Amino acid sequence: SPSFELIKILEDRGGEVEYSDPHIPETSRVRRHDLKMTSIELTPESIASFDCILVSTNHTAFDYAMVAEHAKLVVDTRDAMRDHHDDLGDRLVLA
Repeated sequence: SPSFELIKILEDRGGEVEYSDPHIPETSRVRRHDLKMTSIELTPESIASFDCILVSTNHTAFDYAMVAEHAKLVVDTRDAMRDHHDDLGDRLVLA
């Protein structure tokens, strides 16, 4: 999964990474990645606590309006935030 690749790259560069995915509550060994992580709930508080929100999967279960309202920065690789470009302004990076 590209998401696991991104997590590994960020961790290798010193990033502290959490993830949220309603379809994968916990990770384990996936291919060559040994990621032992637990999915977190996205709340206004959890979103605001992160320096950056990386959107690498476009799930309909996520409240993207809440993400747009509370995120300091969003890097969107899936165009999931397309309805919130105006709300985010320069806090949105399309990748």
